[in-house]
Amino acid sequence: MKFGTKAIHAGVHPDPTTGAIMTPIYQTSTYVQDGVGNHKGYEYSRTQNPTRHALEKNIAAIENGKFGACFGSGLAAIDCVIKMLNPGDEVISTNDLYGGSYRIFKTIFEKYGIVFHFVDMQNTSEVERVLNKNTKIIWVETPTNPMMNIIDISAMSKIAKKSGALLCVDNTFATPYLQTPLDLGADIVMHSVTKYLGGHSDVIMGALVTSNDKIADEMYRIQNSSGAVTGPMDSFLVLRGIKTLHLRMQRHCENGEKIAHYLKTNSKIEKVYWPGFEDHPNHTIAKHQMRGFGGMISFTLKGNNLEDALTIVKKVKLFALAESLGGVESLIGHPATMTHASIPKEVREKSGVVDSLIRLSVGVEDVDDLIEDLKQALI
Repeated sequence: MKFGTKAIHAGVHPDPTTGAIMTPIYQTSTYVQDGVGNHKGYEYSRTQNPTRHALEKNIAAIENGKFGACFGSGLAAIDCVIKMLNPGDEVISTNDLYGGSYRIFKTIFEKYGIVFHFVDMQNTSEVERVLNKNTKIIWVETPTNPMMNIIDISAMSKIAKKSGALLCVDNTFATPYLQTPLDLGADIVMHSVTKYLGGHSDVIMGALVTSNDKIADEMYRIQNSSGAVTGPMDSFLVLRGIKTLHLRMQRHCENGEKIAHYLKTNSKIEKVYWPGFEDHPNHTIAKHQMRGFGGMISFTLKGNNLEDALTIVKKVKLFALAESLGGVESLIGHPATMTHASIPKEVREKSGVVDSLIRLSVGVEDVDDLIEDLKQALI
């Protein structure tokens, strides 16, 4: 079954009672049992809910996985993965990482004895340099946020398997439409469903997908025990959103390509970060492991002046100045003061998150209007 068909049909069946083609919103906390232990597969909605269950099966299917679990946010999904570890275990991640991921690693789990290493994952020797017998997870984000670096998932899988570590890939930017990490050797795929999977800026949610039975058992145990689950209404909204994921991603990619090329010609811009350019450091890997280059773009201004960047993000009219990404509407952000403000200045600047860096989430509007908006803001 091809992607567009799976996006619409996987995990979803007409309601057996009414024939409703859309999965009902089972807005209930509990389920009546015919006798002790005699129920219809559902006991309590923290543990399992039919609407959430349909969504979990749907997300697993489009990621080519067997098991899916949905959480109250992307960070709640990350929380579940790190809770699989014990004090003294170590995690290797990229030095260009979403600020919220960095924050939960450093300020929540580090104090419980988990050790985190942040390295340039574009260079496999850097990963191998810190790899040791205590390494239990290699955490990959690709494309990275916000520098759009590309990390070779297959290469990371070989390192992980050689050392006995798990490979977890944050696939939020690419989505399963552009990239399926499980097919490239990942053990777990993580999503901030809030972004492209939901696609309409109206839901906060996270998800994990795996094909490993043991990981799935632990994933569901922690999901149920910690209780950071998503509700049935949000599950319904994301099921609806995923039905158009392939259509939206096609437009995001088309618009992103045109805007990236426009920005590269603008005299006020120092550098544009987009993996579709042939001079992108890992363009060849991106072509191999992705089916398109997405709608996320970052760029820096000549002079690297903070005030210039803040002026531009205020002058745009169609691009909305806001946190988040992946919705149908175009967004603009300033990572150093917004999404990555929790990372110390000296740390974020080493990875390229300088004061003039601006990040775009290119939506599905008419691309000519978006380019005109950027032109007037960059004057």
